[in-house]
Amino acid sequence: MLKVYAWESCPHCHRAVEWLNAHNIDFEYLEIEEQPQAVIDKVIEVNGGDDWVVPTLEFKGKWRPGKVFEPAGFEQDMRNMGVIV
Repeated sequence: MLKVYAWESCPHCHRAVEWLNAHNIDFEYLEIEEQPQAVIDKVIEVNGGDDWVVPTLEFKGKWRPGKVFEPAGFEQDMRNMGVIV
């Protein structure tokens, strides 16, 4: 299942979640600040090693670093990860 590491105050996270819901894509929402340190460390690593950036997504071992939400780019990333075909 797609995992969405997000932060409740992040507008890009809200837009990503809205997009996923609108496209009927099942996902697990994970509040970044509530995750174990090992998970936070992985999200930091995926985002270049300085700090966590959200929304960061993971699907079957493929990671999408946190980015500004842009619908066409987000959809392409979901295709590249295999979330949608």
